[in-house]
Amino acid sequence: MPIIPDKLPNVGTTIFTVMSKLAADVGALNLAQGFPSFGADPALLDLVNQAMRANHNQYAPMAGVPVLRKAIARKMVDCYGVSYDPDTDITVTSGATEALFAAITAVVQSGTSQGQEPDEVIVFEPAYDSYVPAIELAGGRPVYVSLSPPDYAIDWADVAAKITDRTRLVVMNTPHNPSGHVWTASDVNELARLAEAHNLFVVADEVYEHITFDGRTHHSLMQHPVLRERTFVIGSFGKTFHITGWKIGYCLAPKPLTDAFRKIHQFLTFSVSTPMQYALAGYLRDSEPYASLSSFYERKRDVFLEAIAGSRFVFTPSEGTFFQNVSYVPITREPDAQLAIRLTHEIGVASIPVSVFYHQKTDHHILRFCFAKDDNILLEAGARLTKWSKAEG
Repeated sequence: MPIIPDKLPNVGTTIFTVMSKLAADVGALNLAQGFPSFGADPALLDLVNQAMRANHNQYAPMAGVPVLRKAIARKMVDCYGVSYDPDTDITVTSGATEALFAAITAVVQSGTSQGQEPDEVIVFEPAYDSYVPAIELAGGRPVYVSLSPPDYAIDWADVAAKITDRTRLVVMNTPHNPSGHVWTASDVNELARLAEAHNLFVVADEVYEHITFDGRTHHSLMQHPVLRERTFVIGSFGKTFHITGWKIGYCLAPKPLTDAFRKIHQFLTFSVSTPMQYALAGYLRDSEPYASLSSFYERKRDVFLEAIAGSRFVFTPSEGTFFQNVSYVPITREPDAQLAIRLTHEIGVASIPVSVFYHQKTDHHILRFCFAKDDNILLEAGARLTKWSKAEG
């Protein structure tokens, strides 16, 4: 048999798959993988049924059905006061991960054909695990800016020091998974200054745009005039409408960027589920489902934090996303990956070790819990974690 050269020698099965399988195998409460335990709005499901019965069941246009792209454009005006042309600037994708891959692939060059060094890409870590494989498959080189707990704030002097004449792209994420940190207006301005000074492109992972807490504002990069012209802004209906299994996202970018993006997208998935696109277009007529999302998840966060308030865990309340990081330093110095597996087996609560989001597996002894779950699950998980923390050691 021929041998397949390994294009991603440092990549195995994702931690999300590993922990979700373990949770299923042992019957644990799955607070590991980021998906809701509750269902989508029945009104949205009815719209899918209507679209299917209206015979919207064949291939959609490569860029997405026009009615959905127009609905996305209206939403951007309503939410951010920014106009995107639905024909030339908006592409519907098979989830945000596909959009991230297509955007990175469109921009990053290996450099070999020109006899140059590969493009470099700034990555803030802890980082969602699809960024670096996409960069490496495109022939690029990731350059890491490490963020540290408890606040995961960005040291912009460190960012500036890591930019070279080979830096081509910055990949950013706000609200940030896994830390829950939300970028400030100052962060956006600093990125704009560096992007303009060094002629950089930006991929903005904004899938948690509607999930911010305690009065915080999501500052979309599309709102900054410098950044809008050089940024691929990526969103997710899965995160916003509790339909992660639908795998429908979108990419917003000026026409020159979208042209390059669509060249990749058309050979990744070509098009996305047609009836679901029509359903989402109809559902977007009402802003209430996403306008109320922050308060919905803020209450979920608080339910979970109250459930572990009497424990020995240490935490700073998440600023956004539907994840909460929890330090177990007062309890044990066990490696986080080992502890995550042990807790799944011993008390039936699955989590994600945050070290997996760092390229050198930096271990701050922190676990990430997803609170996009029914209250009874959060309360039971909190009770188990609290009891364990008091008994341990």
